[in-house]
Amino acid sequence: MTASPATPRKATLYRNGSVYTAADPFATAMLVDGDTVAWVGSEQAATSIADSSMAVIDLQGALLAPGFVDSHVHLTETGIALDSIQLTGVRSAAELLDAVAASGSSGTVLGHGWDETTWSDPALPTREEIERAAGGRQVYLSRVDAHSALVSSSLAAAAGLEALDGHDASSQVKRAAHTAARRVARMLPAETRRGYQRRALAEAAANGYVAVAEMAAPHIGGVEDLRAAAAWNGAPGNGENSAGASLPEVLPYWGELATSADHARSILEGLGVAVLGLAGDLNIDGSIGSRTAALRADYADAAGERGTRYLSAADAAAHLAACSLLGIQAGFHVIGDAGLDAALDALDLAAADVGEQRIRAAGHRFEHVELADPAAISRLARYSVTVSAQPVFDALWGGADSLYQQRLGSRQLGMNPFGSFYAAGVPICFGSDSPVTPLRPWSSVRACLQHNNPAEQISARAAFLGHTRAGWRAARYRNPMAGQLVPGAPASFAVWEVEELMVQVADGRVQSWSTDPRARTPLLPALDTGNDPLCLQTVRDGQELYASGALGA
Repeated sequence: MTASPATPRKATLYRNGSVYTAADPFATAMLVDGDTVAWVGSEQAATSIADSSMAVIDLQGALLAPGFVDSHVHLTETGIALDSIQLTGVRSAAELLDAVAASGSSGTVLGHGWDETTWSDPALPTREEIERAAGGRQVYLSRVDAHSALVSSSLAAAAGLEALDGHDASSQVKRAAHTAARRVARMLPAETRRGYQRRALAEAAANGYVAVAEMAAPHIGGVEDLRAAAAWNGAPGNGENSAGASLPEVLPYWGELATSADHARSILEGLGVAVLGLAGDLNIDGSIGSRTAALRADYADAAGERGTRYLSAADAAAHLAACSLLGIQAGFHVIGDAGLDAALDALDLAAADVGEQRIRAAGHRFEHVELADPAAISRLARYSVTVSAQPVFDALWGGADSLYQQRLGSRQLGMNPFGSFYAAGVPICFGSDSPVTPLRPWSSVRACLQHNNPAEQISARAAFLGHTRAGWRAARYRNPMAGQLVPGAPASFAVWEVEELMVQVADGRVQSWSTDPRARTPLLPALDTGNDPLCLQTVRDGQELYASGALGA
């Protein structure tokens, strides 16, 4: 039987733009052959190689750059937040209740994004008030940090919250009570869950993301959520998911504690899908906003409260040792300084058990790491731990008269020390923690440049690499060329309409910008204009994920 001929590889020439590539800082054109970058170069050279077999796309001055990687997302939660009540803009309990009452959906009322620190009166509505506003329907409204929620009386009863830690007479639930409430609110049919995940992935594609790291965990959505997220990748090497539509790649993690190498192996075998590690939202502590991040000293606005430690150093050490023995990534959600102390002590204990080299070789990652002093940063560097951080946290909650100021006082100056991480050689990648902050990559890059603590600001180039190539590296991705546009690299990129392209010049005193070509650095959008670049097209491995319609052959 004669084999059918292979499908011809599609060749596409992009020209008349600006290509962000280390191969040529002045490149204006790029040739894509199938799923691979075949060539980058000048407009004159593009004219000489163009032929009738190629599709030619005129960039019309647009920027073509490596696609973004979001290093920390929650797909189902993001889809729910996009399609449920938007509470980010409410400024009082009364406005929140009005939003609940106006909800026209049937079944459980879902909402996300309230932040009482932005209200003139931070008093929260009661469960009974929420119940009345919803007309007796169950209500679950996650706080902006997703570490606590407001619930109605009927949902609290259905979840059996009364005997759980984190429950009191108020409408806000934390810790174990929050996990139980979320579980009841997330009892979703499989197709509904897939719809929410598809909504989130489409939103990512429309904003220039070619991959997202899904941080699944038993307390968030359960193994069904993980399996649904991993299924979007479809067959290995295929740019399409199992439903036939091209979407960003999902880089799946699972946050479940292992007590030994055998236990870790058993967990992995029981998942039914391959994961990149037992890492992500395996929580050592909580969040600053919900006052569950573990601190060395009291919260500035709550005497006697120092947050919550969910794991001991010994438990975390056993997990790190187990994963290191298997050669897979381990990691934790850690935000407060006391939480980080526990994680660092765990690294020391694990290194004493299985050897420092094994710890370093496994490429472990810690999520968030918001409050880190110089000694802690030095210990992170020693063990080559990657920090997966969220720059928009600082943009939203840093600075004077901010959430961090309210909760931490002068300690807020030590939050999100990106510059210090880089200076110490700590690997760092960036993400959104969506739905906590939106899937808006250029806003995240800007937050790095405009950090509220000038000493922690980083250059545009470092910030862009942290949002692109570093995301692939942090996931120990199988193709070491991912995240760059050079011949032989995956054709994964986004095209952007920009107001102006510049080179940011690193300066310890001031953020300065240059259009001088002698800098020989690829150009990036000027992000001091107040407007984000507009995504025109997103492509992963040669497959178009999103198109605005503004580009054409």
